[in-house]
Amino acid sequence: MSQQANAAVIAIDGPGGAGKGTISRLVAQDLGWHLLDSGALYRLTALAALRRGIEMTDGVALESVARDLDVTFVSEGEHTRIMLEGEDVSADIRNEHVGGCASQVAAITGVRDALLARQREFAKAPGLVADGRDMGTVVFPQSPLKIFLTASAEERARRRHDQLRQAGQHASLSSLLKEIEARDARDMQRTVAPLRPAEDAVTIDTTELSIPDVVARIEALLSLRGLKSPQ
Repeated sequence: MSQQANAAVIAIDGPGGAGKGTISRLVAQDLGWHLLDSGALYRLTALAALRRGIEMTDGVALESVARDLDVTFVSEGEHTRIMLEGEDVSADIRNEHVGGCASQVAAITGVRDALLARQREFAKAPGLVADGRDMGTVVFPQSPLKIFLTASAEERARRRHDQLRQAGQHASLSSLLKEIEARDARDMQRTVAPLRPAEDAVTIDTTELSIPDVVARIEALLSLRGLKSPQ
């Protein structure tokens, strides 16, 4: 508990496709801090449930899956392998179907409660960069720096389309846009931990910004807050 209490946490929230994952990883690498990809936990819950034939509306069963997740994160340089019950599912949890199911799973109070303590366990010295949708509002409300990354739905759909194309997968840009808009609506309208900026969060619109630009802005804020020594 004392280790968690002494560990600084940078909370980076925002909708899918805003750049949270890439930006969080780069900032964590630069600081030499731990990284929490909270979305992976919800995707893992969804994947485990799908493999067991559990409906995404069965809250009791999904809560049980979340509480009993057999998950290991294996750091390998710049990449992290995500193991579910001993199997590498790093690629499996990133497909569009699992992502959509994860959004449904994340709206269930019991699932969020089951994963809350597990997420907080990532807060260890020297510090943590936490990437998610409610890091600054629910999981780490005492974070000394909260960032809310956003971008237009059209830009986020374009980014996802490019990612899929580079991976050799095909998807309609218009269908991706509809999926993103539907997920945004679910995330913002859910009754438990809705997607929104924390009151003291700094909002950064990444629509017209490059990845280095966003990282530079966050690191400037870190220096101002005394969390990073100026270069």
